[in-house]
Amino acid sequence: MQKILVIEDDIDIQDILQNHLIDAGYEVIIASNGVEGISNFSEDISLVLLDIMLPKIDGFGVCEVIRQKSQVPIIMLTALSDEENQLKGFSQKIDDYISKPFSPKILLCKIAAILRRSSTEISGNSIIEYKELRMDIDGFHLYHKEQEILLTQKEFELLKILLENQGRVFTRQMLLDRLWGADAYVEDRIVDSHIKNLRKKLTVDYIETIRGVGYRIDKCD
Repeated sequence: MQKILVIEDDIDIQDILQNHLIDAGYEVIIASNGVEGISNFSEDISLVLLDIMLPKIDGFGVCEVIRQKSQVPIIMLTALSDEENQLKGFSQKIDDYISKPFSPKILLCKIAAILRRSSTEISGNSIIEYKELRMDIDGFHLYHKEQEILLTQKEFELLKILLENQGRVFTRQMLLDRLWGADAYVEDRIVDSHIKNLRKKLTVDYIETIRGVGYRIDKCD
């Protein structure tokens, strides 16, 4: 059974999350402040739901401590929905940022998508399937409805990153660093250009633009 650590100080939200997560088949551990959240984290945690405005240590501090020892998926669940806080969260390598109030059903859907992505990364699968797309990583092939789509190397690598991390938002800078290297001097708008070309070649727009943040491919069955 997958184990989810909920770090949230609001009792009502704790109850909502715990009830929905247990009904969905997850084991749940509750922490009411940042210190308790850090002490309750262990390597068998599958995902962390993390509030920002926490007593003792805030969510950013908790995230920093966890990231020093683990790449476990982290979803920030908070009332601080402004762009600055979202970008700060993504800079700490969180996997998603969900504003309160939220839909428990959508949250469960996002959790499932992120956990599927994590399982794919661990298994090292060379075939990635998403809706009507099938990517053969080793063979450098992409198929849509069994018809091959020819991509440039950078287009292939960009789409691969998004498909391997379904549900995770990437800023332009994160994609630049991964595809061109942190020391390479290229305009960040080159990412937009590659996204535009991918959308045109795929004919179906699977890539979602997160306004003011970046891009992602979301999976929600």
